[in-house]
Amino acid sequence: MSSLIRISLATYVLLAGPAIAGEPIVGRASVTDGDTVVIRDTKIRLHGVDAPESAQLCKDVAGRDYRCGQVAALALADRIGESPLTCEPRDMDRYGRTVAVCRKGTEDLNGWMVGQGHAIAYRRYSEDYVMAEDQAKTAKRGIWAGAFTAPGEWRKGERAMRMGFAALGGPDGPIPAPAMPAEAPTSACAIKGNISRSGEKVYHVPGSRDYERTRISEKSGERMFCSEDEAKAAGWRAPRG
Repeated sequence: MSSLIRISLATYVLLAGPAIAGEPIVGRASVTDGDTVVIRDTKIRLHGVDAPESAQLCKDVAGRDYRCGQVAALALADRIGESPLTCEPRDMDRYGRTVAVCRKGTEDLNGWMVGQGHAIAYRRYSEDYVMAEDQAKTAKRGIWAGAFTAPGEWRKGERAMRMGFAALGGPDGPIPAPAMPAEAPTSACAIKGNISRSGEKVYHVPGSRDYERTRISEKSGERMFCSEDEAKAAGWRAPRG
């Protein structure tokens, strides 16, 4: 290899390195969700953590549904307050977001979110926050106080729901506590009218594939129907496949 080629390659490596590692991103941040912030038009995904999605529901200690994704986002926003952040880039994800560890002063906000039970350790990409997750789980903080679906599994379930069926482990399969079997309807109106995150209205009749896994939330506009004709007239459709 010629000296010129070696010098060129060395120069490329030096130039390429900082593009991945990057200089710290410093400034006031706005919170998009529980694991994403924006600083000066740069969208930053918190490294090593996965928070519930904005529309995701979890169950609290009493078994009641609540918007755990919104709670996570609000917790992060409250923790940041008016303080500037320093975010140290680690990578770039497939959506073009900078993946970084963000700090408020010396506090690692990624670790704080996991330690407070507002997010889980994203083991698929990093084990940096597994210990913080274990501590939150033991102390039953945040989502660990009740039952929830891991955000990644919830996202898979949402994609499935758009096609008219619920994926195992999706929005209707909470963890770590298993979902309780659905009680048999006490009236003749036993058809479940479900609404997906994308707004698709799909009904499930007793005995169908996803009937037992489907949970109805009247607060979200979902409802029971007495007949398929009634469900169709109200704008719901049968599952595909």
